Amino acid sequence: MNWASAPNRILLLSEGLLISVKIQKDLTEMKRKLSKYVDKGRVVGYHPLKEEPVIADKPDKSKFKPLTRVDRCDVHFQAVDCSTRTLKRANNWGIYLMRVAYVSVEGRNVNWEYEESIASVVGDRRARSNFLTDRRLQLESEMALKILCEESKGDVGVGRKALRRLSEGDYILLDGASFFGGKRGFHTSLYEEALRKKVSLLTISKQSPSLCDEKGHDLIAATYMLSPYSVWAYYPAKKADMHKHQYGDVSIVKLCEESPRAFRCDIMEYLTGCDVHELLSPLTCISEDPRCLGYPVTLWLAHDFSAPSDSMLLHYHDKVEETLASAGLLDILRVEELSCSFADELHGVKHPFQWERIEHV
Repeated sequence: MNWASAPNRILLLSEGLLISVKIQKDLTEMKRKLSKYVDKGRVVGYHPLKEEPVIADKPDKSKFKPLTRVDRCDVHFQAVDCSTRTLKRANNWGIYLMRVAYVSVEGRNVNWEYEESIASVVGDRRARSNFLTDRRLQLESEMALKILCEESKGDVGVGRKALRRLSEGDYILLDGASFFGGKRGFHTSLYEEALRKKVSLLTISKQSPSLCDEKGHDLIAATYMLSPYSVWAYYPAKKADMHKHQYGDVSIVKLCEESPRAFRCDIMEYLTGCDVHELLSPLTCISEDPRCLGYPVTLWLAHDFSAPSDSMLLHYHDKVEETLASAGLLDILRVEELSCSFADELHGVKHPFQWERIEHV
């Protein structure tokens, strides 16, 4: 598939027609959890939101390193991202469709795959948010491990080409920060496998509210204004601290001269002995797509392919309601849903997945 001419969304003929064995198991688990909730209620308590620790750094011109714009490079870029869409929710529970996707870009050829699951969570908004964050990191870790461990087996989905074996110098890009293990992190087994195979594992964040300068201003904006270069890396903003589950050095990168955006990019600790210029410059060749200027198109495609179609969301919504109705749970749960959804209806939103933002958990 040529990504330059590919549509923004690719719909498979199987969408809306089949329910996988995995989804059927998820629906069974949903029925079990909500049956228990209807019978016994939920545990009431305080659940603090899991947030990234704040990183404060005084901008230092000596930390800027110019990057070289690369037109084409003979390396393999793969990326993983996961979307969460709300199918049904009330004040004390929620049902969500989670879709994790990977994209492989080599030259101008793209290969991709996705996996879907339904997550049912009983708890208040904070508890649900924490659960979904943990589940997202789990799904992304498992997909990335599949890329690392199974790429030579050809088991990548109907109609897909077998992936070639990843080799030293190839890249895996993840969305987020370089936290592994602990209360909010990717699986450490992913880090260990990337280290073993000498693959360049980087995490790139779409937004980084935890990065501040010494005055509490946005560090990315501060470095952008201070940089003497048009394409650059600011390194390091913070060194890795594996005892606190931060497995990568924090850097900030601007990957396209024409783009006004810069991004946090964490470089895994095992890569920090490399030349930062040589490690990060290849990212410039995948960061000039006009759909996401300055952001690696591999990650953008993974984000785009992780988004289910509206027809698929409606299909899963109907399957959820059918399952709840067959268990005699739909009527009582719908009353709870209505007590939570009036504000949505005032904004013209019939289903919670119609909100543009996914944080409506």
